[in-house]
Amino acid sequence: MKRMLLVLLFVSQGIIAQGYSVDTSYTVKSTYVKLIKKYPFIKIAEANKGENDVQIENIVYYKEKNRVLHLDAFFNKKEKNNPGVIMIHGGGWRSGNKNQMQVLAQEITSKGYSCFAIEYRLSLEAKYPQAIYDVKNAIKFIKDNAKKFHVDPDKIAVLGCSSGGQMAALIGTTNGNLVFEDAKYKSKSSSKVQAIIDVDGILAFKHPESEEGEMAAFWLNGTYEENPENWKQASALSHVDKNTPPTLFINSSFDRFHAGRDDMIAILNQNKIYNEVKIIHNSPHSFWFFQPWLDETVEYTTQFLNRIFK
Repeated sequence: MKRMLLVLLFVSQGIIAQGYSVDTSYTVKSTYVKLIKKYPFIKIAEANKGENDVQIENIVYYKEKNRVLHLDAFFNKKEKNNPGVIMIHGGGWRSGNKNQMQVLAQEITSKGYSCFAIEYRLSLEAKYPQAIYDVKNAIKFIKDNAKKFHVDPDKIAVLGCSSGGQMAALIGTTNGNLVFEDAKYKSKSSSKVQAIIDVDGILAFKHPESEEGEMAAFWLNGTYEENPENWKQASALSHVDKNTPPTLFINSSFDRFHAGRDDMIAILNQNKIYNEVKIIHNSPHSFWFFQPWLDETVEYTTQFLNRIFK
């Protein structure tokens, strides 16, 4: 009964659009309202678009019956072969949208990268692992159209924020794992990535450092007691090994948003895989939406990407 009431609550917070529910509770503006009292100096970040940078919104990368999924592409029209950055928004696996990654995407693009903000199916519409399939399908689509997007298909990083960070880590640690591939999507390309950037996303759902509960359970189709296999399988920490690509962790001052990180680093170090941790001190979760923290996020990200790809 309690679980049923929880589901009804989630649905009541959303709106029905195109036959599926959309939760609009997580926005930049709503986050700003929550944070401004504690952090009165913050400003909603704006991007500095480069002179030759192109932005193309709502490119269709997947169609299934009446459902169409889109991505936004950002690239320098004069540079033909930039490394690519796949960008996954946060929102507790049930809210948020790709537009929330546009400012960060524009800033990273201006530093010499092709960036892609991805729409994926959220938990009110589809349970785990559908969102993982969606992003991996987007990666294949981008590689299939690499020349159009001025991207090097062999130099792809996946970057996610909050729940998107959790997804980015899972996508990177499951390179080549067919369990996480959508068999219905036909492509000549693979979904393999060469780097992971996890911005305040957990690495393990069931862990002494983790505080995941109702929102995770809603996406994972049950509580840990009801569906322990999904809780384990969806955790990047369960998959990290010698084949995991170089990884950057950018974290707020809240420890709960990097549950499992240090355990993952120990495995990366054991396998001599390059990794970095950058802490943005005295920052809230969702710091990437705001100045002064956006600049710091971009700096850490591009320094890492330059080391890996350039």
